[in-house]
Amino acid sequence: MAKAETHVPAARTVTEIAAGVRVVAMFEALKGTVVLLAGFGLLALVHRDLQDLAERLVRHSHLNPASHYPRVFVEAAAHMNDSGLRTLAALAFAYSVVRFVEAYGLWHMRAWAEWFAILSGCLYLPVELYELVKQPTHLRGLVLFFNTLIVAYLLYVRLSHTGRAAEETIHRTEADRKAEKKARKESVRAERAARKAER
Repeated sequence: MAKAETHVPAARTVTEIAAGVRVVAMFEALKGTVVLLAGFGLLALVHRDLQDLAERLVRHSHLNPASHYPRVFVEAAAHMNDSGLRTLAALAFAYSVVRFVEAYGLWHMRAWAEWFAILSGCLYLPVELYELVKQPTHLRGLVLFFNTLIVAYLLYVRLSHTGRAAEETIHRTEADRKAEKKARKESVRAERAARKAER
């Protein structure tokens, strides 16, 4: 029985797929960075009068403090205590760690990171669709569009023959580079040992 041929995609295809996944990785790293900064911002609010801060922010934004959203914001700030802020900051830090690990895995074209990104993206899609239907805005439409695009692209990479072959090529190239680097190190060590032996 003849051995099945393995499909080797063109170098350009491999480069394009790697670039696409790395764009998603940078997006995930950006989300992690924003949430990390928000967590530090929450910690900066510990031991502060949040209600006064919220009222000043509403006034500074020229919003009517008696209208619905500014009033809800001020009331939420009034009920927030230091332990609640610390809890929210801890959750923000945990979320950012997950995003950074996912970004690392995506950057290195790891299947587990791609599946994780697909699953987490699919979890957000129904909520984003509901929010868009409930109160349509351009921002919500864009968020839904881009998250759908990311999920569809990563599904293509994971499930298509070309995507899997490109990943295998990338991983083989990385393994070859590591082997070459190890061989060079061993060669240098052998030369040093030979020089020491000559002395």
